[in-house]
Amino acid sequence: MAEVVSVRFKNKGKVYFFDPNGINVRQGENVIVDTAKGLEYAECAAGNHEVPDDTVHAPLRPVVRVATAEDNRRAEENRAAERDAYRVGREKIRAHKLDMKLVDVEYNFEGSKILFFFTSDGRVDFRDLVKDLAGVFHTRIELRQIGVRDEARMLGGLGICGRQYCCAQFLDDFQPVSIKMAKTQGFSLNPAKISGACGRLMCCLKYEEEAYEELVRNVPKPDSFVDTPAGKGTVLDVNLLKSTVRVRLEDVSEMNIKTFRAEEVAVLGGKQKRAEYLQMKAEGRIPDEKPAPRIRRVEKPQEPAPAEPLKQEKSHAPRHRNHEVHRVKAEVEEKPVQRADEPKKADKPQSHNRRFRRRRPSGGEKSHQGE
Repeated sequence: MAEVVSVRFKNKGKVYFFDPNGINVRQGENVIVDTAKGLEYAECAAGNHEVPDDTVHAPLRPVVRVATAEDNRRAEENRAAERDAYRVGREKIRAHKLDMKLVDVEYNFEGSKILFFFTSDGRVDFRDLVKDLAGVFHTRIELRQIGVRDEARMLGGLGICGRQYCCAQFLDDFQPVSIKMAKTQGFSLNPAKISGACGRLMCCLKYEEEAYEELVRNVPKPDSFVDTPAGKGTVLDVNLLKSTVRVRLEDVSEMNIKTFRAEEVAVLGGKQKRAEYLQMKAEGRIPDEKPAPRIRRVEKPQEPAPAEPLKQEKSHAPRHRNHEVHRVKAEVEEKPVQRADEPKKADKPQSHNRRFRRRRPSGGEKSHQGE
């Protein structure tokens, strides 16, 4: 791990690492650092902290000192001189009738060089302009052509999202952005919707591409022929953030467009697979299918539960008991009253087991009883 200090220069979103050189720097403080151009005035974006060695490009240039009151005064003078140089530079460009747009002017901290940033559609011969500017400011003049994305970073502003430009706020380098990224993320291909203030594709399309690629792997593509719980159909559109798909069903006549979760849909193929399915269905080789839930309910065998009769008998027990009571009462009322002088009839045996029934006496037994 290497101890560094992160600093940011004027109009630059990129953060650079410097060696603290034994100085404890706090975030937000202004510092004087040693660069390839000489001493520069910068702002501390992050104080002393450690970073992995592979993120540091050795050798690191040191922090010379924390900015003093004299350094701050000199930096303010340079800013005022930059505004005057910008006005003079525009006048000289207009006088030389050059096809270029002046974007910004920057003094180095020591005031020994003035840097003019400009944009142009092609190459510009500005040698006469440099001589004219050097005669006015009596110092070293440098003109540097930049692109429109660098122009947006220098000028800053608010994007269509309402936030500060990503390039001016935190992006270190510009990454290539393609129209394919906009298609993957489901954006409208209208240039006004996917372009930034610089006229190029928005930088946020690049660093959000990886997340959208992961979401695309888990959902079917539009125009895919899929199988759903409600039948087969064709995917109309996909909502990547919600992981849902809208499907036009082939086997349902009413409300044939439904929304399903991505995990409920199985991809069968593309347009060719759908054409084959419709042809086979028209020829009668595929029976008309119903929605999947109905098919499961029809084909499922309905076996009576073993405990069902017991439950019915138990639930109807009071009712049967009442009927039995009424039946007994009715028999008692219909039973004739026996007179006192009549002999009482013997009750018949109620045993249902043939083995224990009383046998009638045979002829020999009768004679024995007579004897």
